[in-house]
Amino acid sequence: MNLPELFHDLYGVDRPRGCTEEEIAAVRERFGALPAAVEDFWRMAGHLRGQYNQDDWIFPEDVQKPEELEKEDYFILLVENQGVCRAGIRREDLILPDPPVYTRMEDDDPWLLCAPTVSGFLEAALTYEAIWGLKYSAEEYVWLTGGEAAVLRENLEKRPCALNHWMDLAITFYSNRPDNLVVVMDAGDHCEALYGAATQESYAALLEVMEGLGEPL
Repeated sequence: MNLPELFHDLYGVDRPRGCTEEEIAAVRERFGALPAAVEDFWRMAGHLRGQYNQDDWIFPEDVQKPEELEKEDYFILLVENQGVCRAGIRREDLILPDPPVYTRMEDDDPWLLCAPTVSGFLEAALTYEAIWGLKYSAEEYVWLTGGEAAVLRENLEKRPCALNHWMDLAITFYSNRPDNLVVVMDAGDHCEALYGAATQESYAALLEVMEGLGEPL
């Protein structure tokens, strides 16, 4: 995972602002341990809240009032913007350097595996979040038939990360340049997609594949 490149290409940020060692240590002390992958992310980009356009990340400043977080059997990393889905690490896994991440919808639902490692989850979740802030983008979701999804997958490069069980979706990512992106959301019985790019040139390159694919939703 190369988060500096991801922030540069998809967020237009060359100098992410991170948390201090004191901020990170305070959370580690409260919970007893933190995965190195989480600490590294906070250290690099823990003060970039304004860059995230969709869902709510949990950063050290959010753990200053930890009552709700401490009620969980999971250490929460990300909450969907309407609270529909949340992602977290099992509390007993916090001692691991790069543990798996799980998601849950309703309080009575089971926690399901979202990504096998925190680092993989961060790469995928940050890629997903980026689609909402790209300057050049399709104005709405498109619905893809199976054949159209196959065309997309054959003509674009699949990014090496994915989100499973995020709002009951399997989410994968495709591109043909570092600064463009197609997010494919597979609901099982159908696929939806969003796509965009950081530059007009890169968006045009993406349209060579995407133009004409899908029906607007």
